[in-house]
Amino acid sequence: MNILFVCTGNTCRSPMAEAILRSMNVENIDVRSAGVFAANGSDASTHAKKVLEMNDINHRHQSKLLTKEALDWADYIFTMTNSHKQSIVSQIPQAVEKTFTLKEFVKEDGYDLDVLDPFGGTLEIYQATYKELSDLIQQLVIKLEKIS
Repeated sequence: MNILFVCTGNTCRSPMAEAILRSMNVENIDVRSAGVFAANGSDASTHAKKVLEMNDINHRHQSKLLTKEALDWADYIFTMTNSHKQSIVSQIPQAVEKTFTLKEFVKEDGYDLDVLDPFGGTLEIYQATYKELSDLIQQLVIKLEKIS
């Protein structure tokens, strides 16, 4: 199963999500990340790298602009916000059936479908985003195991 996490610049949320899922070593899951407005080749943000390190996750990252090839590769596309989802679906309408906000997919209810954006924030804000992503991805793995 191919999982693609998408955020804006592919330097904070989606690389953390990719690293968290990858660190879980879930059998038969391949994971990547990309950004709807990413510059190819940028490093993950300093605080994102620090938070991953604090949680014993080693992840080498180079940002990637979201491409049609990446969307075609993915069995599931999980975005960090509803606006990311809408951007993908407006450009590639056939991706609608496999594109969800991460919160929408794992939490059947609720109105806030966006993961906190830590960009430009303090280490504490990045830690809060990491915690939110970690909790969501644990729920994601449970749901994906039930589906497959």
